[in-house]
Parts: sequence; C-alpha cells; structure tokens
Amino acid sequence: MILFFALLFVAMAIAGACAFVIFWPLTLVHIRDRHPAIGSELGNGAFLKPAALAWLLAARYRQAGDRNLDGLAAPARLSLLTIIIALVLAGLLWALSTVVSA
Repeated sequence: MILFFALLFVAMAIAGACAFVIFWPLTLVHIRDRHPAIGSELGNGAFLKPAALAWLLAARYRQAGDRNLDGLAAPARLSLLTIIIALVLAGLLWALSTVVSA
C-alpha cells in the first residue's frame, strides 16, 4: 500500500511536469518580449538552468510589477513546487517501504 501512494506521488509529479512545460516557456517568452533586463539576468536557454529555476522558486518575478508576468510565472512556480514536493514524498515513501519490508 505504501508503494501505491508513492506511485500516486509520481503521478502527481508527472502532472506538475505537464503544467510546467506549458507555463514556463510562456513565461520565458513574455520575459524575452517585455522584460529584457530579466531576460539578460536569466540568460539564453533558461528553461532548465538552475539559476533560472531558483529565480522562479524565489518568486522574484513579483519584483517586475507586471501582472501578466505574475499570471504566467505563478502557475509555473506552483507546478515546479509540485514536481519537487511530489518526488521527495515518493522517495520518502519508497525508502519507508524498504525499511518496513526488511
């Protein structure tokens, strides 16, 4: 039963990844078109750069004062948090299942 819940967390991470690949590229295009200073801060090819993901997780997009950017970046941040939390919980449940079964 523990592994079943771990698998559910993996499914939740996949759902978060689906949302992430929708909202994060839209956010990056908006940044490229409307906020060149932020775009230069994130650099080219920022899709999976750790610095760009840290920028997103820290919600530094709010400093721009652009409601449209907030509307794109907030779901991207939420989906990235969903991926991270779900995979951590799945890993913890898997580790718990190895301890319990031993």
